[in-house]
Amino acid sequence: MSDFYQVPEQQQIERLNALVRAALPLWGMAADAEISLLKYRENAVYAVVSDGTRYALRVHRANYHSDAALRSELQWMDALNREGINTPDVIPATDGELFKVFSVEGVPEPRQVDILGWVEGEALGSIEEGASGDAETTIANYRIVGELMARLHNQAQRWDKPAGFSRHAWDVDGLVGENPLWGRFWELGALTDDQRALIERAREKVRVDLETFGQDEDRYGLIHCDFLPENLLRSADGMRLIDFDDSGYGWHLFDIATSLFFIADDEHFDAIFDAFITGYRSERALPASHEELMPLFFLIRGLVYLGWALTRQEIDTAKEMTPILVEAVTALAREYLGES
Repeated sequence: MSDFYQVPEQQQIERLNALVRAALPLWGMAADAEISLLKYRENAVYAVVSDGTRYALRVHRANYHSDAALRSELQWMDALNREGINTPDVIPATDGELFKVFSVEGVPEPRQVDILGWVEGEALGSIEEGASGDAETTIANYRIVGELMARLHNQAQRWDKPAGFSRHAWDVDGLVGENPLWGRFWELGALTDDQRALIERAREKVRVDLETFGQDEDRYGLIHCDFLPENLLRSADGMRLIDFDDSGYGWHLFDIATSLFFIADDEHFDAIFDAFITGYRSERALPASHEELMPLFFLIRGLVYLGWALTRQEIDTAKEMTPILVEAVTALAREYLGES
């Protein structure tokens, strides 16, 4: 780990600010354009205002995605846009490249940087606060979210992907294998010995259950994998989906669990869940036998988030969320194993 991750988060941000300013001229923008940090988790996401136009600029986490994988992400976003599923526009650099890779002093690892068109709209909520708005609005919103996700799964199933398309897989190995995509969650230091043993028992059962479920195209394919409330923006012209950074191949139920995980303690969750599933089924089949597996996929989503907390310990949000995640995920594991 480079010394970039050893310094306090505010110093990391200051170094990333310098990288952003060095990158802007590659898109024909002034280095002193107005910038403001919006989010710092996997990526650092900035708002940039240049010549009166607002953009979203992403500095990607070092070594998270290959160049081929990032190019594929941007290609999928463009394909979805062409089919009327609103995603941010990809803004090429002045040389036509979809993203650039470079480093500056203080940020030693080469970083991928891309710029997207700004998307107006109000987020449905956040992972910290859950869904925003009153119950009636939230229920109505999540029916639309269910429809949107089903349309995305339909497009992904029929899309003729371009040559060289490459994204990671949220498959058995990627979720609960020896080296999961987001880290060996059972090694999280915040777990007690008893909690770790519980998590390892759950992990073994999850592996068996996923292998039994299989990967037929009615249940597995290209998914967004980050349908969080903050990545769903409601505007006058409909619902817009942002942040495809985690997109890859995986189970459709995992996508659903991701969308609902952080609002599961909402007092109106049952109605929200029913609205989501109703919306989804209005666009795509979801057999009752699949829906019955949702507890499995809520648990898997939680296990993956424990891995996120393990491998993002330099980020303040991960530190703050760790005890909350441990409590929630161990409860899901006990329930799933019938040990509650």
